[in-house]
Amino acid sequence: MTEYERKLKAEQRERFDFAVIANWIPPGERVLDLGCGDGRLLRYLGETRDVAGYGVEIDRESVLGCIRNGVDVIQMDIECGLSGFEDQSFDHVIISQALQTMHATERILTEMLRVAAEAVVSFPNFAYRANRQAIAQGHMPVSEDLPYDWFDTPNVRFFTIVDFERLCHRLGIEIRERLALDESGRTVFDDPNLNGSLAFYRLGRPV
Repeated sequence: MTEYERKLKAEQRERFDFAVIANWIPPGERVLDLGCGDGRLLRYLGETRDVAGYGVEIDRESVLGCIRNGVDVIQMDIECGLSGFEDQSFDHVIISQALQTMHATERILTEMLRVAAEAVVSFPNFAYRANRQAIAQGHMPVSEDLPYDWFDTPNVRFFTIVDFERLCHRLGIEIRERLALDESGRTVFDDPNLNGSLAFYRLGRPV
């Protein structure tokens, strides 16, 4: 596969991922996007769901990318919490394929459901069958959803669908909806922890 084909495939997958998240965001909501990168997800939600809100990002170049994309962005380290935001000041808070790069996982999940009524989380599932095969062959997996080599990865947490759901249970977080996809973007129903490459969750507090 050429570099152009890889880039095109990555862009197609990204648009599909954005569409999955947008399906859970009602029109006109206030949204906070944590670890927002260059703001493309928030721009997409603005264009397709008419949302208003902010991106949060620490990387300077990504903050500049948000500005270029017309996204309101706050430069801050979410590892330190979200104390700058009042309780329930947003309808939804999102962390899309960035939770695995965070150290303060429990704190971030708890804070997300303090500042918003619902949270949307997506992450690569480390227990996906192709990742297991790579480990069995003696090396760390590299894939579309885990695209980095072990020596330059930004990921600091490698967890699975089962691990994440156990953590939600321990934190008293309600899983309202889950969607698992394989690498081709198809929805997985049979053993998502084995067959799902990427997981999406809609989370809330029990009522």
